[in-house]
Amino acid sequence: MKASPAGLLESLRAQGVALGPWENAVAAVRRELFLPETIEVGDKVISRAASPHRWLEAAYSDVSITTQVNDGRPSGPDEYRLPTSSSSQPSVMLEALELLDVQPTDRVLELGAGTGLNAAWLAHRLGSDRVVSVEVDPALAEQAAKNNAAAGLSPRIVAGDGSLGCPEGAPYQRVIATYAVDEIPYAWVAQAPQGRIVSPWGGSFFPYSFAVLDVHEGRAEGTFTGFPAFMRSRTRRPKRGYLDDFLHHRQDAEHTTTRLSPMTIAQNADALFYIGLALPDAWHLPVTADDDSGEMTLWILADDQCSWASADYTPDTHQYAVAQYGPRRLWDEAEAAHGAWEALGRPTRARAGISVAERGQWLWIDEPERDLSAVLPSRVAKGAP
Repeated sequence: MKASPAGLLESLRAQGVALGPWENAVAAVRRELFLPETIEVGDKVISRAASPHRWLEAAYSDVSITTQVNDGRPSGPDEYRLPTSSSSQPSVMLEALELLDVQPTDRVLELGAGTGLNAAWLAHRLGSDRVVSVEVDPALAEQAAKNNAAAGLSPRIVAGDGSLGCPEGAPYQRVIATYAVDEIPYAWVAQAPQGRIVSPWGGSFFPYSFAVLDVHEGRAEGTFTGFPAFMRSRTRRPKRGYLDDFLHHRQDAEHTTTRLSPMTIAQNADALFYIGLALPDAWHLPVTADDDSGEMTLWILADDQCSWASADYTPDTHQYAVAQYGPRRLWDEAEAAHGAWEALGRPTRARAGISVAERGQWLWIDEPERDLSAVLPSRVAKGAP
């Protein structure tokens, strides 16, 4: 594959990615113009000066490229490196744009400019005057504008809080976010009164869905699809770090057993989605043993770092060891949510929906009147207002 826009297109076509009306933008906008001199792909740091061929190959591969860690702060050698900006995987960008269903005369509001590449694709197709992008990090907003200028494009890029949208540019026909949110801000609904909203969505436990909502008469309604992995909203970002940062008082943990296999939870995306509605403020981490034993520990860790739980999977057993510590019993909460999901008939995520009105957001199953908070044992989920 050539390290060029043509090579990227060839790779995307080979994967069966739907390019649709975005093919010309992918072909014309050079991704390399939107990347810094040093990038990260997975756990590899690539310098353009030291490895120009590897750098360019990464630029035109269908991979997510980290372009900033720890909000751009200098980091010590042992400090946890949290990715805080990236050039998203092109195939996932195209998936979101396909869901957005942009029409040639639409005005688009983007939340999360990042490197500016997504705004550039939009501007190439629609014209720069039809694209507004909001970026919370002023340095990134400035760089995104420079990157677009280098590509011969000039969408309006504003430094600000994406949750507020950009009212002075409204109304918009399409709104797209490039970071994951646990609540759809009503400002997005108000600024696209007859439009469509596409955003990565979910709380800490399962932030791997696109929410696709259509807006009518002051209310947005939609469903979930895809499995995107985007960074969380910087203004509502929970704590993250090494596993040991969340574990404490291990000697004081309460030990029990369960008949619910941790693997049953860890390997079922539908179960994870519904459990995530009940545990939006805790995250899970499956850690597989590296000795070919097939053993796995499923950790559940509260965002506030006060509570944790673990459940140990061992093949060919029917009882699994559980340890829990803190004011919450996180395994018990997850097991109760799993039981509620089973009681609903193990529904797929496709049956879940989301509604957003000025008075709040709520989740439902099959129809907006069937509020999920009434059946899921959630501590914090909001019900229909």
